[in-house]
Amino acid sequence: MKGRIIASLALVGLFGWAVSGGSNLPLWAVLGLGGPPLLWDLLRKLVRGEFGSDLLAGISIAVSVALGEYLAGAIVVLMLSGGEALESFAVARAAAVLDALARRAPTRAHLKEGGDVPVEQVAVGDIVLVHPHELCPVDGVVVEGRGTMDESYMTGEPFCNPKAPGSTVISGALNAETLLTVRATAQAVDSRYARVMEVMRESAQHRPRIRRLGDRLGALYTPLALAVAALAGGLSHDATRFLAVLVVATPCPLLIGIPVAVMGTISQCARRGILIRNPAVLEQLDSIETVLMDKTGTLTCGEPDLTEQTALGPLDAREVLRLTASLERYSRHPLAAAVVRQASAEGVELSEATRVCEPAGRGLEGDVDGHAVRVTSRSAAAVPLPEGSGLECVVLVDDKPAAHYRFRDRPRDESRRFVAHLMPRHRVRKMMIVSGDRESEVRYLADLVGIEEVHAAQSPEQKLALVEAETRRGPTLYLGDGINDGPALLAATVGVALGRNSDITQEAADAIVMESSLASVDELLHLGNRLKAVALQSAVGGMALSLLGMGAAAVGWLSPVSGAMLQELIDLVAILNALRTVLPMRQATDF
Repeated sequence: MKGRIIASLALVGLFGWAVSGGSNLPLWAVLGLGGPPLLWDLLRKLVRGEFGSDLLAGISIAVSVALGEYLAGAIVVLMLSGGEALESFAVARAAAVLDALARRAPTRAHLKEGGDVPVEQVAVGDIVLVHPHELCPVDGVVVEGRGTMDESYMTGEPFCNPKAPGSTVISGALNAETLLTVRATAQAVDSRYARVMEVMRESAQHRPRIRRLGDRLGALYTPLALAVAALAGGLSHDATRFLAVLVVATPCPLLIGIPVAVMGTISQCARRGILIRNPAVLEQLDSIETVLMDKTGTLTCGEPDLTEQTALGPLDAREVLRLTASLERYSRHPLAAAVVRQASAEGVELSEATRVCEPAGRGLEGDVDGHAVRVTSRSAAAVPLPEGSGLECVVLVDDKPAAHYRFRDRPRDESRRFVAHLMPRHRVRKMMIVSGDRESEVRYLADLVGIEEVHAAQSPEQKLALVEAETRRGPTLYLGDGINDGPALLAATVGVALGRNSDITQEAADAIVMESSLASVDELLHLGNRLKAVALQSAVGGMALSLLGMGAAAVGWLSPVSGAMLQELIDLVAILNALRTVLPMRQATDF
């Protein structure tokens, strides 16, 4: 905001100077109001030991005022503040993550004895009522009621978890359609949700600052320009010549050219359904060494598929599937949709169910073609079955075991191809799956998509620690889509959120792929690669032209004002080249 205000002030001042016939008053206003804030920022950087490309601009402003070259100084103020204005546009703030997390947090609780109270007043041992479709306000244990809760924001698993007396519940989980009575086992400040908020806060505070391309180039260019200016001024005994070299040397291809390239890339990303929240990370995409990916909703579709049908009675598997799907199409349970999809895939004709009900704790019941069909859990069916991984259910027909179904979250069609191309095409050295799901499920998926390293059953804190460790070794990219991925997204060099499922995830991420597509992630990588190439061309080419201008100023061929005008021409060339990032890429994916 400050950069935009100063840039506007500088433009108004220069216009005022032009229409006033050369009066210095508008220029004094620009330098007096716009110069000190910029110089103060530069001084603070110097105290921190940061010697960036904008140091030359700051020295130019100070020297131009001292020598009475007000027009040259005002032009430099415009160049420096204009770069800051472009840079600040769309920059993300980590504080927004905590704001979004706090907005979602439950604020009230229904005490069984005591009525509606702020969640902070709930004590350990209090009995809390969790109404249908409400967020659970506390960590606790169910004492009455049977139903399901969606805990995917924390665990990463895409399924509703059954709840019955004795089941644990976590704060922030979304209750389904039945009233649950819960005994609180922790205060709100000690809840699982509060701990995730604290992890996010700490991660945001300790997030390492990315060293921008302009800073790295400026660290080399600035000492050279100062040396040339000092040599020119010393040999000629002319302070004006010193200023002229500095003004020409002001690295606007770094201060403006690179931000223009960044903004062009942000525009291209937006057209492809990719929102960039932290422009700084665009420059890091071509240097990623390690890619860490969540499982559910990232490499998978977030929807279970029926993968195994075992007949347990005289009816064949196809007939049991017909009866089950005929009943399941009336249910909204995630596993019900999987059964119906499988029946459709096998070309099974469904019948009308004449009775459908879902008694708490018993599963789904109904009558189909004269048969009493019930879909329930292993424990409720009391059927001995071999242990295995994945979600499951048992089908009873006329109160006799008829089939055992197993379900798995299916991988995206593009997952294996995307994973396979990262190493050869994007020079990624290491890939891993980091998931809150059980190990058997994660390893099953890892084998399907071709990833060897697996970290399963990971809490948000464990994900954060893992990402921080990998980021210390080299630049990282984290792909995730749930609230439990928030801390890891913050800690990675580049955090990319897939889809629009969670405002928490989107606030934590540097980039958001709105359509939840791995092909769009690949487009983001390619756009980042092009940005780096174009930015280097603009920056290095602009600095090379500036070096020629510095030579001319050093021998007295350019005054400070003419040097500033020459620098503006160099800026124009750098900006025109940087604007190539606005053009669409011919091929934005390569897998």
